[in-house]
Amino acid sequence: MNQKINIRQETPEDYGCVIELTEKAFETMEFSDGNEGQLVDKLRKAPTFISELSLVAELNGQLVGHILFTPLQIRNEQTSFISLVLGPVSVLPEFQKKGIGGQLIMAGHQKARELGFQSVILIGHPEYYPRFGYKPASTWGIKTQIPLPSDDVFMAVELTEGALDKVSGMVIFPPEFG
Repeated sequence: MNQKINIRQETPEDYGCVIELTEKAFETMEFSDGNEGQLVDKLRKAPTFISELSLVAELNGQLVGHILFTPLQIRNEQTSFISLVLGPVSVLPEFQKKGIGGQLIMAGHQKARELGFQSVILIGHPEYYPRFGYKPASTWGIKTQIPLPSDDVFMAVELTEGALDKVSGMVIFPPEFG
């Protein structure tokens, strides 16, 4: 990709366009339930929404991508830990496989670190996310109640080294995830 991608915080003026691009991005995905646009809208309206963690990728004034991180809890019998869930990350089909999603992920990780978050959880493609440091969440004893096709689609990354060393338990996804 030769043109410069501008990654910035999403603004209310972007909302409609982001929902549209999210729906287009997931149209042809085999794992999509077709509700990703609605999910973004619900997460934006949630009391836990952090606007600094909703980022867009812009190319020549056109929105081509979006990423959203939302706080979640990891709970065990003793305590609970705050982490983030990444999702969804969306790139318009004609701009996919050009590194835009990766730029959004890296920018999102950086912003999350600046805001004091130390880890991110996701459910995603096991071939894609490990290049950004994601490992199976089971590495740290982090579990989910969501039935998944395999353990390797449920992943976590430490934004600061050792952040998950003493973390284990069940991930409590925000209710907006359904």
